[in-house]
Amino acid sequence: MRGLKALILGVGGLALAGCAYPPPTPEALAAGDPYEAMNRDTLLLNGKLDRYVVGPTVGIYFLLVPDAGRRGVHNFLGNLALPTIFANDVLQGEVRRAGQSLERLVVNSTLGLGGFLDPASKMGLPGHGEDMGQTFAVWGANEGPYLMLPFFGPSSPRDAAGLVGDALIDPTNQIPFKQHIWWTAGRDYFTLLDLKGQTYQTVRGIQRSSVDYYASLRSFWRQYRAEQIRNGRAPAPANLPDF
Repeated sequence: MRGLKALILGVGGLALAGCAYPPPTPEALAAGDPYEAMNRDTLLLNGKLDRYVVGPTVGIYFLLVPDAGRRGVHNFLGNLALPTIFANDVLQGEVRRAGQSLERLVVNSTLGLGGFLDPASKMGLPGHGEDMGQTFAVWGANEGPYLMLPFFGPSSPRDAAGLVGDALIDPTNQIPFKQHIWWTAGRDYFTLLDLKGQTYQTVRGIQRSSVDYYASLRSFWRQYRAEQIRNGRAPAPANLPDF
């Protein structure tokens, strides 16, 4: 659980660091981003980490691991996440999606050779994501102010708490063994590599087309999270006043 402790300490440190910045501008308050100055500095930090640490590793990963191997890693990481996804499906009352997650876990863990293959998708059981931040949203928790977390990127207090919740309910974090820290670090880093590989083109497109990359990323992330919370369903119609 050292990764969980590091996450909690990191979020707490970020909150304390916010106190060192000047009061938010009216524009930042209007955008629901009272910590904009700190968030922009964190985005710059994340950019440097990407440039000097993560980016080169992603390049080496793509160079050394063929497409089929990267697909296998992606499938394996997705299969490891299925117990947490299933738990969040249940907590949200999504019975059909919970059943689908459980079926995918059984099929891919057996016929899929531990999750490296994805026969479940070919059997009409497509995957989907779900996390505790989405669960909190379904339960009615407000998003709160926009946050840019080190390493994790765009977030909010609700989603930061969701990261902690997901770590607590992840069954692999409950397995005691001496090399747990290396298992956790390896899994998290390969998850980061996989995520960077999946989102690289999208992020580059936002960077190239944006006058203010920070503001564009904030807007894109909020829209993306809202769609995730709705599970792809159309937004509820606005309540218009009677005339």
